[in-house]
Amino acid sequence: MTTLGATEYADFLRSEYLSDFVRGGGSAVKFVVADEDDTFRSLVHDRALAEGYAVVSVDAADVRAHMIDQVFHCIARQVDWDAGSVVIATRAFRSLGLDVPENSSDLTLERTAALNEYDPYELRRDFNIALQDEILRDFELTQEFRRAMMRICLAQVDRTDHATADRDAVLAWLKGELRLITALRQAMIFQKIARHNARDMLFSLARWLVKTGHSGLMLDLDIRRCGVSKRPPDAEGIYYTKAACLDVYEVLRQLIDATDELTSSLVIVTTAPETLTDPKRGIEYNYPALKMRIWDEVRDRRRANPLSTLVRLDEGEPS
Repeated sequence: MTTLGATEYADFLRSEYLSDFVRGGGSAVKFVVADEDDTFRSLVHDRALAEGYAVVSVDAADVRAHMIDQVFHCIARQVDWDAGSVVIATRAFRSLGLDVPENSSDLTLERTAALNEYDPYELRRDFNIALQDEILRDFELTQEFRRAMMRICLAQVDRTDHATADRDAVLAWLKGELRLITALRQAMIFQKIARHNARDMLFSLARWLVKTGHSGLMLDLDIRRCGVSKRPPDAEGIYYTKAACLDVYEVLRQLIDATDELTSSLVIVTTAPETLTDPKRGIEYNYPALKMRIWDEVRDRRRANPLSTLVRLDEGEPS
């Protein structure tokens, strides 16, 4: 069977997807059969970072990949939310024709008002209006995500205990660490992130990353653990039953079908041969809905197709 080299495919993804298609707002999901030394994953991480993408990794050995809310929480824990809030707050100030402090630690209402000889109370009012125009009127973000980002951005310029507490509660909510949802009542958020809304939250995050200056999102999703059919006695991490594996495949199938809704994102699903072809739990024999979306019905036996959804790599290439 024809294969591609790890470096060759990483370079292809950079030139054909990261630097062009995905940066322009498109999205794609790629399945990659790679060796366990993670050479390819390291290469594509480096190229995505060089192109200005936010790069996040989810390993099914550590995160319950059959639960999309757990996947989102893992992603949220890797996002620099504060850096994004600085970008949005700065943009809101400048939309008012104001100069902003050079140091982001000084980006407060008080310091900005003093710098521009602006009444602090009027600035608070005008800044809130500008921030609402920037966030609350962006209807491509879900309502709860917009409300959450408002609290994070407000806390960037308002360092009071009340604003800081709201920010901390929102971050805990995003990361799956919030104990009581009542802590977000003031922010008008009334439900936790769960299976019914996590996918929409992921789509909102991808758009948010673009709004805050990134080229897009590069999600590295490693599902090789799903290929382990028997639980080793000394195994660490998560073991997937057949039912859980099928749920993982369903999450991936939904993600592929929703690429038109996903903005500026490249999802690399690293898988093992067993995950594809194992008769007991592999995609080929047990989940035709996903197989139909990633398998090549017709392929050249002598040449690999890098545009295919499913790509097999030869990581034994010379460096």
